[in-house]
Amino acid sequence: MEKQEVTMESIKTIEDACNVTGMPATPEFNEVPEELREYMKAVYEAVVITKALVGNWKPDWNDWSQRKWFPWFDRLSSGGFVFGDTYCAYSFAVAGRASRLCFPTEELAEYAGRHFTDVYSRIILK
Repeated sequence: MEKQEVTMESIKTIEDACNVTGMPATPEFNEVPEELREYMKAVYEAVVITKALVGNWKPDWNDWSQRKWFPWFDRLSSGGFVFGDTYCAYSFAVAGRASRLCFPTEELAEYAGRHFTDVYSRIILK
């Protein structure tokens, strides 16, 4: 059986990302306090989604010439939460924008931000 090529469009759900990475479905996190469970689930899902989209790519934080892209979000005055843009960093990780959640291209960061806004909102707003 030939292995199917992974593309952005083939990662539409967390289930797709789990299938591509071989990682298990989102755990319940019953061992952590209840007020942290939804946040922990969202972080797990964001890590799985990122891993599915970037494949074997790993950011090299010692390489100042390697771009690392992040989705950027805006909170609207109406209370909404939307993808706003992408941001590129060369050599620093910012707390709150986990270094594990960066992408090698602007296109991948934009896709993740636009397509999985609900996952990111559960991390940032909870």
